[in-house]
Amino acid sequence: MRPRPSVADVARVARVSVGTVSNVLNRPERVSEGTRERVLAAIEELDFVPSASARQLRAGVAQTVGAIVLDVGNPFFTLIARGIEDRLEADGLALLVSSSDDDPARETRFLNLYEQHGVRGVLVTPCGPDLSDFEALRERGTHVVLMDADADSSFPSVSVDDVHGGSLAVGHLVARGHERIAFVNGPASIRQCVDRLLGARAALADAGRSPKDLLEVPITSLNVDSGDDAALRILAMPEDERPTGIFCVNDLVALGVLRTLLRRGVRVPQDIAVVGYDDISFAGMLMVPLTTIRQPIHEIGWAAADLLLRQDDRASGPEHVQFTPELVVRMSSDPDATP
Repeated sequence: MRPRPSVADVARVARVSVGTVSNVLNRPERVSEGTRERVLAAIEELDFVPSASARQLRAGVAQTVGAIVLDVGNPFFTLIARGIEDRLEADGLALLVSSSDDDPARETRFLNLYEQHGVRGVLVTPCGPDLSDFEALRERGTHVVLMDADADSSFPSVSVDDVHGGSLAVGHLVARGHERIAFVNGPASIRQCVDRLLGARAALADAGRSPKDLLEVPITSLNVDSGDDAALRILAMPEDERPTGIFCVNDLVALGVLRTLLRRGVRVPQDIAVVGYDDISFAGMLMVPLTTIRQPIHEIGWAAADLLLRQDDRASGPEHVQFTPELVVRMSSDPDATP
């Protein structure tokens, strides 16, 4: 087999340095037109990259977009990715997806990798409030759009009114007559957790009750196993102190809570009602269909990709799109709800 051509081979044929080849591949605006054409000709001659990629570099337009979400294994983010993909496909673009696992160092590593690959832009669900890496990436010429993020940001963003969503969830439980309500919630580093808590407390205040009446049950990960653990801690409480209504920060956590309650013989919703958040695909398919707060998940991804692709056409400041969630009542909180 013929050895695979290297960057050094391209540099030798084009009579330039390895650094110049790297600039042509990653930062073509830094290289003069004549030098860039010579390097691209060498790339095509050696078949260092497919001819289509060389033509893409020659045109200066990337055909890929990168996305970094908290956990691509969560159906919520899988559906967001599908929304992104559907919008990109209309422009003939491809999507690269990575999970940050709510780890800022991992997030930064993927940002660097995407930049090295020369993506047209990056769509990110941020791990936390520090946006300095995104600002640096933008200054180097890569577009950034934040997904499911604070609309006050200086970046274009797509978000959902999670304060309103949290209020809907707890307001529903209050309306159903629940006096003792728990909120199974994730880390304060995740904006959605903070906003949903604010909304939950606001619903109690609107009902003339103290926000301190809300029992917050902390978890470290927003997954099914964390829901199992939270349910076990709730069931370990004295029965006269145990909440009769549980609001979960997302549907995966709610699934874990439901699973443990049912395994322990707890009747849902007669003994304990459960409300989730997201309305991912399985929510209405469970043995006890899940009451939840519906987010327009596919639309979030589609709108984020659309913002990214339209950034070059905007002369004004960053655009923010915010969706309003809605309550979907099912049998996990209302025994009379339609299955």
